[in-house]
Amino acid sequence: MGGRIADRIAALGLSLPEAPAPAANYVPWVQSGSLVFVSGQISQDAGGLIKGKLGADMDVAAGAAAARACALALIAQLRAACAGDLDRVVRVVKLTGFVNSTAEFTDQPKVVNGCSDLLVEIFGDAGRHARSAVSAASLPLGVAVEIEGIFEIA
Repeated sequence: MGGRIADRIAALGLSLPEAPAPAANYVPWVQSGSLVFVSGQISQDAGGLIKGKLGADMDVAAGAAAARACALALIAQLRAACAGDLDRVVRVVKLTGFVNSTAEFTDQPKVVNGCSDLLVEIFGDAGRHARSAVSAASLPLGVAVEIEGIFEIA
């Protein structure tokens, strides 16, 4: 991996995971014209799945860190869609974030900011995007966050 965006990721002290394989009968990403639709990426890191329920056993800061891990997985899938060249990314178009939370928890946007903020750090103004941040009663495997994204590439 080389290029301007790869250098930015390295400068932030980050590294991308391998693009996670799909867990069921779907593909990790689909390109239609100049848009790449990346399937939902669950919160996981080198230590494994990041599990929890916001408002019960996880606070906003831990949730935002889980969303940041989702951002890295989204970028890893995007790197695969761009044949390794993240400099082809024109814009982050839209994110949809799902937060495993109690019925009383209302800070889903603060949690999904973990993903949004990292995308802006990496892609600059091209990382600014439309977004939804919603609550879910549960998520696959008990993870804290799942985020899908739409990206424009050259």
